[in-house]
Formats: sequence, structure tokens, C-alpha cells
Amino acid sequence: MNDFPADIDRKFRLPRIWSNRELARFAPLFRGEIANVSGWRDEDKEGRYYRSYFSAADSYTITNYKAEARGFQGEPGEIFLDLTKPLPPNLAGRFDVVLNHTVLEHIYEVQTAFNNLCQMSRDVVIVVVPMLQQMHAEYGDYWRFTPQTMRRMYADNGLTLRYVSFNSHPLSSVYLFCIGMKHPERWQNHIPEQLTHEDPYPTGDHFADYVGCHALANTQFKPGTHAGRPSLLRRIANALNGR
Repeated sequence: MNDFPADIDRKFRLPRIWSNRELARFAPLFRGEIANVSGWRDEDKEGRYYRSYFSAADSYTITNYKAEARGFQGEPGEIFLDLTKPLPPNLAGRFDVVLNHTVLEHIYEVQTAFNNLCQMSRDVVIVVVPMLQQMHAEYGDYWRFTPQTMRRMYADNGLTLRYVSFNSHPLSSVYLFCIGMKHPERWQNHIPEQLTHEDPYPTGDHFADYVGCHALANTQFKPGTHAGRPSLLRRIANALNGR
């Protein structure tokens, strides 16, 4: 669980790198036409581009929307796409795999946006979303997601959520990494079925051992007092020291 440097930024960088590792596990499996939807510059924040993760792809496309932040880049082959509007007919079923990384929380019309992702794909939709994270965008930050939310969203759009994972690090933001597909039978020998919301590192409290249980540091805080503060500070120090 503590496989990151003690001084790493736990709000944004740790969950990003964790999700990159998850994507790197599966991306080489996917062939055909790949799209990174609302991918901005396609950067993985570690010096690479997500394009390089999909080593077996026949083609790779980036879409973006011209908004206040991280919008359309005007690069060759880039597609202009507003996920809040009905999907243009020429994009329906155009790609074999659609990737969408930490975008849905910034779109108020989240159901429309997710439906568009599913319509664009002939099979696989990979989504990374935050479950626990502080508000982090003045241009719009509306939603947080649970594993059950994602399972319903995929099902409502005719896809099977086959794999969902989440990072479990002390005092860290928590991302969900999800892979759903329209043809799950094609992937049963390649992608494990993993749908649990139980944390793999139990705290010892059965009713608290779910996704996000290690991210929350205030379990010993008593409202109206400062009784929990020494314990909280010790937990923060231990987490930063990698213990």
C-alpha cells in the first residue's frame, strides 16, 4: 500500500500515478481504433503520453472541447467534441476503445457525457474518476463516484463493468479505475472480473473496510473537542514517513 515516496503529493500526483500503473497493465491488450476523449495534451504527468500505453493500437485519436481550461489544442487529427451535447452521428461507434481520464467530475451533465462515451465505442470504455478528492477546478467540479455508481452507469448504457479498482493509500485522494465493455465474452480470458468495493488492506473495523477507508484521517475526532487531534497528527506523520 505504501509504495510511493513519503513526500509525494497525495492530493493529485499519487492517485494519478497509481491510475497510470493500472492503465499500463491493460492498455497493451487493446487493438483497433483508440480515442482519448477530452484528453487535453494526452500527457500522463510522468513525462509520457497515453498514446504510448496503447502499443497495439491501429490508430489513436484525441478529442477536446474548447472551454476555459484544458480545451481544444488544434493539433493535427484532434477532434472537437462537446460531451454535454448529443453525439455527432459520425462519431457513433467509431472507436474500439474509449478512454476518459478524470473528466466526468467536471461535467454537470454527467449522464449525457457518459452516454456519449459509450456511444462512441464499439466495445470498451475505460474511465478514471475520483471518489474522494477536494474540489479542484474553478471551471467546474461537480461529482464524486463510487464503484456502485459506475456499475449502474455502465449497465444503464448497455455495458458490463468487468473491472473496477481503487488506490488505497493513507491520507490520499482516491481514484476509481474502471473497464466496461459491450462484449464481455471477448475479455473473460484477458481481464479479470473485479467488482468489489472492499478495501484490500483491512483496518480491523468490518463496517469501515470499504473503498476510501485509509484516505479518511478523522475517525478518532470527537465533535466539539480537540481530543482526536494528537492522534490525527501522528497518523499524518506516520503516513508521510511511509509507515
